[in-house]
Order: sequence, then C-alpha cells, then structure tokens
Amino acid sequence: MGTIKLKNIRTYSYHGCLVEEGKIGSDYAINLEIKTDLRKSCLSDNLKDTVDYVLLNTIVVEEMDVRSHLLEHVGHRIITRIFKEIPSVSRIFLGVSKLNPPIGGDVEAVTIEMEEYRN
Repeated sequence: MGTIKLKNIRTYSYHGCLVEEGKIGSDYAINLEIKTDLRKSCLSDNLKDTVDYVLLNTIVVEEMDVRSHLLEHVGHRIITRIFKEIPSVSRIFLGVSKLNPPIGGDVEAVTIEMEEYRN
C-alpha cells in the first residue's frame, strides 16, 4: 500500500448557512490523503498504474464549486465521487477548511476532517 497526499488545495467557494456566504464566498483550503496500492506503478513508471493526482485535484475543485450549507456535505460529496471514479482507492482522509470564517471572532480557519474506507 501507499499514500498520495494533496496538501493545501486552495479554492474560492460559496459554502455556508448565511445568505451572504452564498453571494460573497470565501477562501478554502483542502487536504486530501488517499491510500492505494503503489507497487505496480513503482515498477512500471506508468501513470495508468497509479492514481492520477490531477484527477484527484479536479474532483476536489469541481465539488467545491457546488454550493453546500455545511462543509460536511461538500466533504461527503468529494469522498463519494473519489470512491466512485477511482476503484483502486481504499481509504480517504479529507480535511476541508474555511479560512477566516464569519463567526464573530479572530479565527484563522474552521476545519472538518473525515475518514472513510471503501466497503
């Protein structure tokens, strides 16, 4: 087994329960870690034998473009889509952070973290 990590994917998205968040938007940072078998690609040096991190990034960015009220909801969509589109992924650890959240305090970020295993 092996791990592929995408660290600090940055998006400007429109998630949140407040009406203003859907209009104004906010900065987000997403961290994604997947487990997969890297033995074949270690020997073949061929992209078709591994998980393409360009595809992982594309999935994250596209799902972040779809408005959700809760970070948990968008996180679940990202995880579901990765499992659906990439059968070789066995585990996903995902963190979605809203930077400078509008919560009436000096808070750098609010983050949800989710971990799921393929059934």
